[in-house]
Amino acid sequence: MATMTELSSTEEKNKYSQDTQVDEKLILRKAPSLCSTRYGIAFLAHLCNFTIMAQNVIMNISMVTMVNSTGHQSQFNNSTEGPPVDSFGGPNNAPKSLPEGKAPVYDWSPQIQGIIFGSINYGMLLTLVPGGYLAGRVGTKRVLGFSLFGSSILGLFTPLAADLGLVFLIATRLLQGVTQGSVFGGQFALWERWGPPHERSRLCSFALSGMIMGAFTAILLGGVISQALGWPFVFYIFGGIGCVCCLLWFVLVYDDPVSHPWINVTEKEYIISSLAQQVSSSKQSLPIKAVVRSLPFWSICFCSFSHLWLINIFIVYTPTYISSVFHVNIRDNGFLSALPFIVAWVIGVLGGHLADFLLTKNFRIVTVRKIATVLGILPPSAFLVALPYLTSSYITTMTLLTLACGLSSLCQTGVYINALDIAPRYSSFLTGAARGFAQIAAVLAPTVSGFLLSQDSEFGWRNVFLLMFAINLLGLLIYLIFGEGDVQDWAKERKLTRL
Repeated sequence: MATMTELSSTEEKNKYSQDTQVDEKLILRKAPSLCSTRYGIAFLAHLCNFTIMAQNVIMNISMVTMVNSTGHQSQFNNSTEGPPVDSFGGPNNAPKSLPEGKAPVYDWSPQIQGIIFGSINYGMLLTLVPGGYLAGRVGTKRVLGFSLFGSSILGLFTPLAADLGLVFLIATRLLQGVTQGSVFGGQFALWERWGPPHERSRLCSFALSGMIMGAFTAILLGGVISQALGWPFVFYIFGGIGCVCCLLWFVLVYDDPVSHPWINVTEKEYIISSLAQQVSSSKQSLPIKAVVRSLPFWSICFCSFSHLWLINIFIVYTPTYISSVFHVNIRDNGFLSALPFIVAWVIGVLGGHLADFLLTKNFRIVTVRKIATVLGILPPSAFLVALPYLTSSYITTMTLLTLACGLSSLCQTGVYINALDIAPRYSSFLTGAARGFAQIAAVLAPTVSGFLLSQDSEFGWRNVFLLMFAINLLGLLIYLIFGEGDVQDWAKERKLTRL
């Protein structure tokens, strides 16, 4: 008769002590190298995130030239003139007549624009959790590769969809979100097999910082391309880049060190040895009931929700805010909107190295994760709340936007990789599930913000930022109270013994 029993606490303590000693010896003997295969994998993940995020946000900067600037501005000024702005079948759908060869312009209200912005996130909701689960089962290479290819093809067809009508555009963005959800939810399965515990912060932060660089590049170049060639070329160029990145991904990425044909033997042994006590050799069933009851897991979900609300306000509404407050042209808007994201990229990469450094100095994992999360949520939220009261100061506004966006990237080494700490065996599923829950914020934030801006022209931005601050504060408090950094009992390996 077979019964399932867990290791005794004494055995686990002794084993943990031995494993820690082994890890420390490995770290001293084999220092991390930027030329190693695992950092090459991190670079390719960075490139994949760069492409997906660029394709995600190019609509946000292109929207400034896609809409009738006069009608668009009138909505923020609460003008009652012009055609109806809230009907999917009305004049908002039709492009204005322009000279031949010019890109079409549409009459879309802020509320309609919010729906277009949010539609891609509705699609992501459907695949974040399945993407994480599939990546853990069939491999990250195939899941992310096919998702990247699908997103790139749909990006190429976006201008055609806009010409066909608003419904076709929203449907295309929805399908693109379906493909992108698997990337955001499934990529953490890579670090179950490729990320030594003492290097995970820097590997994950570098890979995830590709999203920030993608947003920076899309917003920066999107304005220039839109002004020089027309907004459709923004989608053509980044869709083409995605197809090239997809080819590199399939050729160079492997799911684990064992299957990689070109990895150095020394590095392979180092990675496998450092992960020996965290990743089981055999597949174990997912303890769904234990996951549902886990307060540390739910704290990750709620905190990720609050932070993603903040990030979506940055990504979606930074170009619109700068345009509505300072009335700059599309090229200058792109430069100004992109500035905070390059600062965020630098801080995100450095934050990963700092987190790993603190861990080597005997800081507790939970302490490092919570410090990074506090710095990534609280100051940025407070800075944004102050913006509506400083609209007369151009320099102060851009400084606060830059600092807020830069500090927000520290959450990459905080709450976003916490699932790798509390349940490394199931981290791909847990991260996908947490991101899936958080993605509700990405759906609601543009829609709710667009509604608030449409309803109150005088205090619209203030209401948007105050709501964001309240949500962020609540999510952060939940994480500080219930968040943990130790491997949970339900996530430890179970041994089968026979009586």
